Amino acid sequence: MKTVTAEALAAAERYLLLNARLIDRLRFDYHFRGGSAASVRTALAAYANADGGFGNALEPDLRGTVSQPQPVEVAFHVLDETASSDAPFGGPLVRGACDYLVRISNEDGGVPFVLPSVRDAPAAPWWQTPDDPPGNLNPTAALAGLLHKHGVDHPFVGQATAFCWPRIEALTETTPYEAYPVLTFLDHVPDPARAEAAFQRLAPLVKRHVALDPDTPGEAHFPLDFAPTPDGFGRKLFDDDVIEHHLDALVDRQAEDGSWTFNWPAWTAVVQHEWTGFVTVERLLTLRAHGRLTGRSVRP
Repeated sequence: MKTVTAEALAAAERYLLLNARLIDRLRFDYHFRGGSAASVRTALAAYANADGGFGNALEPDLRGTVSQPQPVEVAFHVLDETASSDAPFGGPLVRGACDYLVRISNEDGGVPFVLPSVRDAPAAPWWQTPDDPPGNLNPTAALAGLLHKHGVDHPFVGQATAFCWPRIEALTETTPYEAYPVLTFLDHVPDPARAEAAFQRLAPLVKRHVALDPDTPGEAHFPLDFAPTPDGFGRKLFDDDVIEHHLDALVDRQAEDGSWTFNWPAWTAVVQHEWTGFVTVERLLTLRAHGRLTGRSVRP
């Protein structure tokens, strides 16, 4: 069984210190060196806007200052991973973001994938939208799922949940970028029997998009992308031997500079290090969650 040693963890830390954004350096410090959740959240707050949403390249491929739905999901994931009894998920950042989400929601309760204001600043070429974008499971399902996970009481939670259920249950095909938020929703929505039934329908649709060969080139989606922890519906998609094989491969994928990088296009120079810093922390969290970290880590 291959693991991330203390030396490999130190190499990752050095890469982050040399290249990554402050927020990702602080996320590493929190998870692996005993840093504070408050420092991470202070850095996160710098990406928030007066309207309650998030922008300012928190999602590195959206370079504009204005709020967009997807960066709110990124913010919720950061708040989720730093949540504890001393630093609960709620608070002004979450309340403000939920108010923003209500304002940008469509009449059906869903949040668009991206708003037309994306055209006002540089962004990756795949951030395209019609003038009147519909609600989308990406990111509505993930937003609702994370709010359910932490028991947040806000009108957005109910409307987003009502939007998600019929669309999930009607899926006859999907994409990885839709499946990720849907799995987050099913993991946390407080209706386990209905979630299990929806997962059983969804599982074969998701598996069509999984690259079982860890050396698959290009913008492939691997088992650990769907199962970053041993818990949840994503893990149920794969046998133990598949997960173990990909964990070994993920350990091996650490670059000489200590990083783990990404496999989608780097459309402008700055995102190379921004995404690589983010992904490096994500890969370390996945490996730790699956028991593959032998280097010093202060949090389980």
